[in-house]
Amino acid sequence: VQLQASGGGLVQAGGSLMLSCAASERTFGTYTMGWFRQATGKGREFVAAISQNGGITNYADSVKGRFTISRDNAKNMVYLQMVSLKPEDTAVYYCAASGTPNAVMSQSRYKSWGQGTLVTVSS
Repeated sequence: VQLQASGGGLVQAGGSLMLSCAASERTFGTYTMGWFRQATGKGREFVAAISQNGGITNYADSVKGRFTISRDNAKNMVYLQMVSLKPEDTAVYYCAASGTPNAVMSQSRYKSWGQGTLVTVSS
């Protein structure tokens, strides 16, 4: 499945952004979808995941209560609403698709990746 992430930008600390990810495949609803991020000089880390029908979500501890993942299977879209942003949220954010069910968090389970969108949070 081909993925296209968008919505990144520059925001002040405490601000909000919504990331979007468009998927090319008609079978989008059969994939667990996830968001990951990579800050400069660091490894890529899990942010959030959502199950095929949206009934299960998982979040990294660092974003719980601030980020919300959602999906619209009719539009082949997954979203990441980010509020109360912190400078440490600055990273390139990637959406990814996995055939493993139940909002899996392991990067190794994700086989399709988008190109990434940069989020910069200024202090």
